[in-house]
Amino acid sequence: MPYKVTRSIDFCYGHRLLNYEGECRHLHGHNGRLEVDIESDETDHRGMVVDFSDVKDIVKTWIDDNLDHRMILHRDDPLVAVLSELGEAHYVIDRNPTAENIAAHIHDMTSSDDLTITEIRLWETPNSYATYRADSNGHDVS
Repeated sequence: MPYKVTRSIDFCYGHRLLNYEGECRHLHGHNGRLEVDIESDETDHRGMVVDFSDVKDIVKTWIDDNLDHRMILHRDDPLVAVLSELGEAHYVIDRNPTAENIAAHIHDMTSSDDLTITEIRLWETPNSYATYRADSNGHDVS
């Protein structure tokens, strides 16, 4: 596709990985940066693929409401019950909260007919990111 726009969104989150032997098995946090790509064969009547503010309104609002300053945990993580009991902010997903799975989850929760996201990159650090790519219609490619 000849046109692509990208919107960056910064947010803070924590997580830990289950069934993992490295340091990330412990609770830790990230200053994450999300890059959201929308592609199109053509622009609209304004000459745009999508208005950047529409991406912000949809994706950033969802992230602010659900992920920002929260622990992202797998639903089977024993800490879910503890954080719930303490009233601590957290968000539960059905997959191990790796950068790859968080990127895919954000895509699944925010892509729609109104906003067809083709690719999401989640930067966990300034040097490391994971990518989730959908097909040209915004659907899972697996």
